[in-house]
Amino acid sequence: MGNQLEEILRNCTLKKGTFSRYILNTKTVIDGDRLKRETFGEKNESKPHKTILMVGETGTGKSTLINSIVNYMLGVQWENKIWCEIIETKENQPDSQTNTVTVYDVFVEKRQFSFTLIDTPGFANTDGIEKDANIAETLHELFRSKDGVPEIDAVCLVVSAKMTRLTNFQQQIFDAVLSLFGVDVEKNIVVLITHAQNKPVNALKAIKASQVKCAKTPKGKPVHFCFDNSHCEEFQDDDEDDEEETDSAEKNHKYKELWVKNEKTMKDFFAFLNNATSINVKLTEHVLRKRKQLTASITNLKDRITLIELRKTELKQTKAALEKCEKEKKNKNDFECEVEEPYKEKVPVPSRRWLLGKKATCCRVCKENCHYPGCWWVRDLRWCSVMSDDGKCTVCTGRCDYTEHVKEGKMYVLKTRRVKKTIKDLKKKYEKETGEKMSLMSRLENEIKVLEREKNKLVDEIYQCVISLEEIALNPTAVSTLQHLDFLIEKMRETGNEEKVQKLEELKERAEEENPGRLGRIKQLWYSI
Repeated sequence: MGNQLEEILRNCTLKKGTFSRYILNTKTVIDGDRLKRETFGEKNESKPHKTILMVGETGTGKSTLINSIVNYMLGVQWENKIWCEIIETKENQPDSQTNTVTVYDVFVEKRQFSFTLIDTPGFANTDGIEKDANIAETLHELFRSKDGVPEIDAVCLVVSAKMTRLTNFQQQIFDAVLSLFGVDVEKNIVVLITHAQNKPVNALKAIKASQVKCAKTPKGKPVHFCFDNSHCEEFQDDDEDDEEETDSAEKNHKYKELWVKNEKTMKDFFAFLNNATSINVKLTEHVLRKRKQLTASITNLKDRITLIELRKTELKQTKAALEKCEKEKKNKNDFECEVEEPYKEKVPVPSRRWLLGKKATCCRVCKENCHYPGCWWVRDLRWCSVMSDDGKCTVCTGRCDYTEHVKEGKMYVLKTRRVKKTIKDLKKKYEKETGEKMSLMSRLENEIKVLEREKNKLVDEIYQCVISLEEIALNPTAVSTLQHLDFLIEKMRETGNEEKVQKLEELKERAEEENPGRLGRIKQLWYSI
């Protein structure tokens, strides 16, 4: 055991067992509800740095794999009979599930480079796609912050060798993370296969069948690395009575073989890291930010289209009442009708939506929702993702300044109310707005046409947003896009543009092929909240 390793272990918590387990003494830099950051060792600015993003479902052995990487960096050998943990193995495994994005910065003097590990939440089956937004928001914060992560060298998809197909939950987790990146990150995505006692044929078939984006070998196979950390299972065993079996020569021999095998795989993995071209996260952050702006714009435009349709309904009801009055040759001065008038009301964010966020960013001038779910970490709205570099909102109708916006636990909702209209009301409204000597009927017909043109314009804006998302994202069929497809197809069909309808239907068809059943789950979630 080297002097440096001995020095490190002196400051660690020791837990006895088959291996002497040392819980590494880390320093907490960030301790938030969604983001934590811990450092180990002394930072050396002159050394190259590698950053790894880990993604995997609960139970795949992601935490153990992270500990394995740390042991390799520390130079721990089989003969040392020790195991170092930056993530402590719990006896009650569910307690060790990751509930936050956790960043581990590891600095080891004997290594030629230091590294950062980003551990993303691995959800259990009871969670689901409502957590996707939280991962995206947290990573976005990490990428944007001054002392965040400037580059990523590898995105690691962690799966078990026992897997025969990607579960819906695995697909959701992978989609949630991969949808944040641009197309340039694909060559940096690799598969880490755990519990790999034999060749993981089924797991590789499952990865290939799922069409998850990742680096490929010259033969078209996913670039993957196999690990078997079954010797760590005893760390969760609370039975200390069977020491004789635990220390058996047979078990020691088996564990040594696993150790040697894992060490070889780790060398191959780090060789991949050394040869990988780092991804500039600032460019990725640009994709994230653009994605957020486009997604927020789609939601906002949908609300504006709905408002236009409600206003058209109101005008058609008024026009029909006027036509009836004329047909029955009644005195127009006595004209009166009841119509459904749309209006906006600011209400508390419904508790059923709190999974997405408890606060919304709204424009006080346009009376519109500009960002929901919003940037939960932003206090100064100048830094909200939907604001441009000059502080203007990229979403609301007036493109208002960030100072005209407010983030609070309220949002605008569209409602209708029954109101009475008289000939005096109509004349006052239209003479004031148009100043033209047109008949009321002509004015109503003209306004309906204006609203229809405005609606078509907004539908085309949503279409352009969806197409832009498809072009810039590694995973264009993400939740933020798919939840709007049916709405957009319906409205585009009303415009009569069959070419664009076909393009959208092809996108939907491709999404359904790549993610069977996922569109239904997305819509079920979205409309339930």
